[in-house]
Parts: sequence; C-alpha cells; structure tokens
Amino acid sequence: MEELFELAKFDSYKEDNRREVKKAEGGLPNSLWDTYSAFANCYGGVIILGVKENKDGSWRTTGLKNPSKLKKDFWDAINNRKKVSVNLLKDDDVETFSVAGTDNVIMVIWVPGAKREQKPVYINDDLFGGTFRRNWE
Repeated sequence: MEELFELAKFDSYKEDNRREVKKAEGGLPNSLWDTYSAFANCYGGVIILGVKENKDGSWRTTGLKNPSKLKKDFWDAINNRKKVSVNLLKDDDVETFSVAGTDNVIMVIWVPGAKREQKPVYINDDLFGGTFRRNWE
C-alpha cells in the first residue's frame, strides 16, 4: 500500500476511494471508524490524521496535539470487539511522520482490504448499521 501515500508526494494527493484525511483535533474522530470499515470491506486504503481538506480538494496539515496518546487510543479502540469487529492491522500499519518545515506531526493508518471470510467488517457491534463500503469516491 506504499503507493497510496508517500510523504514526499503529499501536495499531489486528493481524497478518493482509497485516501481519506481527518483533522483529529479533539482526539480520534468518530468518522474514522466508518472509513476503516469502508476501506476494509473494499480494496483497502489509507487514513491520514492531522490533515484538513481544503475547498479545492488540496490538503494542509493541522498536526496532532498528542500523537503518542492518539496512537494508544487508536490501538485500544481497534482491539475492542465492541468497537470494531476485526482488527486487520499490524504494528507497522500505523505510522507517525513529522512534516518538514512545520511543527506538525501526522498519523498514517494503512488499512488493508479484508479477506472474504473476514467480511463484513463492521463497527459498534452493529452488523447491519455499522457496515460501510466505499464506491467511486
């Protein structure tokens, strides 16, 4: 999934069916889990926290207030079966990066597509209301 995100190409990316950015100013956004489910149920994707999408579709970093706490909160939640039906991630699927020229740190979450027998990946212990897909954009 390296081709989905490289820090050096940050300015060339826009959101699409395999890339999603979230500011994460107040901690983990609730919509993070909808996106995790959607990416897992389709082709996989990358979720980038600490980034805002501008009106023209370009991205700008907003940074994370406490990246290490956010990372711990993420791992605690994704390993909670009441939050997510299956954790598809390995340790190296979640990385933090310092953005050159700023004090900002972003967190990149690489979500693989789930295997057929793991689907559907759903959230909040709700198979019918907590299953998401990402089609087109």
